[in-house]
Parts: sequence; structure tokens; C-alpha cells
Amino acid sequence: QVQLVESGGGSVQAGGSLRLSCAASGYTSSSYCMGWFRQAPGKEREGVATICTGAGRTSYADSVKGRFTISQDNAKKTLYLQMNSLKPEDTAMYYCAAATPVSSWYARNPRLYEADYKYWGQGTQVTVSS
Repeated sequence: QVQLVESGGGSVQAGGSLRLSCAASGYTSSSYCMGWFRQAPGKEREGVATICTGAGRTSYADSVKGRFTISQDNAKKTLYLQMNSLKPEDTAMYYCAAATPVSSWYARNPRLYEADYKYWGQGTQVTVSS
């Protein structure tokens, strides 16, 4: 059973930075994609970024391109989200998720569809004040 645990959330001023981490355990597959999703109060959950095995192809939501960077440490089985130039509209609960196994085609064309992700963490809160 795959388990995901997020950490690194907190409160920052607009323009500041945070680095989220997601520790994964309980799986042995080498074919997977991991992603970050977020949900703000009163809004629907949205995909933020995803990264897949192999060449480490990534995909980002338009709203975070150029500001957020997703990465992973395969040896530590840890996913990261570096968030820079944070804006108040980035305030949300951030969730780590995993899709496994995935095809080689999928890994080259990562998506941010909730239905593709089977395993989810419980979230970490990010609050950005103006």
C-alpha cells in the first residue's frame, strides 16, 4: 500500500518562497508519475505540477509556470515542489499524489488529471499573505 506524507507548508509573505516535500513509501514500481494538486476554500481542486520517471518529464499549470519547480529524489523516494514568488492566490491545501504504474508514452506526456492518480497524501497548508 502506497503512503504519501507531505510536509513543508506554512505561512509566508507575498513574494516569498516555500519548499514542499512528499515522502513516499510502500511501493516497488519504477514506473510512475507524481504530482502536486491544490485546493483553495470555495474552489475546485486543480493540478499544479507533475513529474514522471525516466527522463523526468514535467508539466505545470499555467498559473505557476516560471515560479514553481517540481523535482524528485529517487533514492530517497521524495517529491519536492519549490515555490518562489508566491502570491496570495497560491493559498491552498497542497496534496501530493502518485500514479503508478504508467506507460512509457504517459511518462513522456504527463497530465494533471485527478483520475490518473491513485494514491494521495493528506495535504499540507500553504498560506500567502499580502
